[in-house]
Amino acid sequence: MKIIFLQDVRGKGKRGEIKEVPDGFANFLIKNNKAKVATTQALSQLKGQQKAEEKHEAEVLTEAKELKNRLESGEMVVEMKAKAGEDGRLFGSITSKQVAQALEKQYSLKIDKRKMELNEPIKTLGYSNIPVKLHNQVMAKIRIHIVEQ
Repeated sequence: MKIIFLQDVRGKGKRGEIKEVPDGFANFLIKNNKAKVATTQALSQLKGQQKAEEKHEAEVLTEAKELKNRLESGEMVVEMKAKAGEDGRLFGSITSKQVAQALEKQYSLKIDKRKMELNEPIKTLGYSNIPVKLHNQVMAKIRIHIVEQ
């Protein structure tokens, strides 16, 4: 029997995939709402869903590229104040959480701190670049200026 997978089934198929499976297994999958019979109506519905998903993914990618251009334009520099010693080393450090909060406060941009790839906290005054993964295909850099308080 030919079926369309509605969910990922380990070792058998992924969501949206069309496969020929034995009748007993097909009945089991249909009963558990993991698949449905591949009728012409179901196939056309699947194609419509796939087109909608592709369109949505393209929109998300475009938004990520626009945000990257905005972040890297040179106009956006996140200003942060911190206490520091005479040699320019901070008392403490600047974390991705603090950067995300400052970005939201200064520019009203909400970027998740987990998307910032800050390997270790910033511990010195001056300018720094933090890489941010906005999308699977889009990486940007946030420019940060840390000044003495």
